[in-house]
Amino acid sequence: MPDDPIDRTGLRDRFWTQPLGRLTPKEWEALCDGCGKCCLNKLEDEDTQEVALTRVACRLFDDGTCRCSNYADRLSFVPECVVLTPKTLPDVVYFFPETCAYRRLHEGRDLPHWHPLLTGDPMSPHLAGASLMDETVSEMQIPEEDWEDFVITEPTGGA
Repeated sequence: MPDDPIDRTGLRDRFWTQPLGRLTPKEWEALCDGCGKCCLNKLEDEDTQEVALTRVACRLFDDGTCRCSNYADRLSFVPECVVLTPKTLPDVVYFFPETCAYRRLHEGRDLPHWHPLLTGDPMSPHLAGASLMDETVSEMQIPEEDWEDFVITEPTGGA
């Protein structure tokens, strides 16, 4: 099993059942399943607020690992990157993927069965088909006016 880039050691048992505002910063980060879908560019219909995912990923997204290539310093390169916190979540949750642990818990749902906190395996989202590992294109290669050609149906992995 590959090393998990997210430190999930020493966490409270089933901490995700607590209100999100009571999580420690380490617990908050551990909720990320590593699917990478939050790093995909989205198209939003201004009239309906409907959000569509595209296969066009942020310029810092590493398609082979489904991770940000410079997470700690990402705002220096991508100032519009969303910093997700318990306070910002209610305002931005609508454009997060349906399978996202932050969104699911905010909406009162459970973690998906393939979440690494349940399986102990950081590869489980990819093995379950819930990510777009090795299936994205960089926003540096695709003009924004062509993003609609890359709209996808969200992979759920049976979530």
